[in-house]
Amino acid sequence: MSSSGGKSKTRAPEQTYEELVYLKHLAEKQIPVRVRLSNDEEIEGVIEFYDDSFIRITRKDAPNMFLFKHDIKYLSEI
Repeated sequence: MSSSGGKSKTRAPEQTYEELVYLKHLAEKQIPVRVRLSNDEEIEGVIEFYDDSFIRITRKDAPNMFLFKHDIKYLSEI
């Protein structure tokens, strides 16, 4: 065991940019997603646009929606 107690001295990066890679993949492939919001409402559709603050979901037979990322609990492919 090292004298530092096994803890790494390097810090994890603040931003890995993997979120942007994943959102780009979902948007380009038009993969349907389900978004659960912090109020437990669920929205289903396809991601058409995204940026640092929000994503735009296009839905069938329903209006398109802009969802702020801070209101999203999680997102999953369906």
